[in-house]
Amino acid sequence: MLPSIDNAAFRRVLGHYPTGVCAITSVYDGKPAAMVVGSFSSVSLNPPLVGFFPDRGSTSWPKIRSSGRFCVNVLASDQQGVCKALASKSDDKFSAVGFRLSDRGTPVLDDVVAWIDCDLHAVGDAGDHHMVLGLVRDLETGSRRDPLVFFQGGYGQFAPLNFESA
Repeated sequence: MLPSIDNAAFRRVLGHYPTGVCAITSVYDGKPAAMVVGSFSSVSLNPPLVGFFPDRGSTSWPKIRSSGRFCVNVLASDQQGVCKALASKSDDKFSAVGFRLSDRGTPVLDDVVAWIDCDLHAVGDAGDHHMVLGLVRDLETGSRRDPLVFFQGGYGQFAPLNFESA
């Protein structure tokens, strides 16, 4: 039997865990497609896998899924406007968003902290979401900038206590 947890309490408590903000991009029917997620993670080094969890009700995820490839764009702290544009229901999410196509044909957004170009590896069920695994084919860091962070219902930025050179 599944536990009975109040949805509002679940969101409130889990909102105390900060998440990074990523734009998942692809091309659908010759046009760029995107969705924003806060549920992105490194999964495996061998093979190199990453994962994210799109909502089952997403209208953008089926477009991205059908292409068989996607790019994870780690948004910078000053890209809240990009986040808002790509999270919208607009038919032209990219009208004010700069990007280039990767060598594999997926949109890489301008000025992101990092990007990870992937082939769709697997999709599974995860309650009211899907669990998506991507096989990493190419990746790169951008300029050394703070990432956009989502915490307790709002956006912010990471404040490092110290930075070690990577």
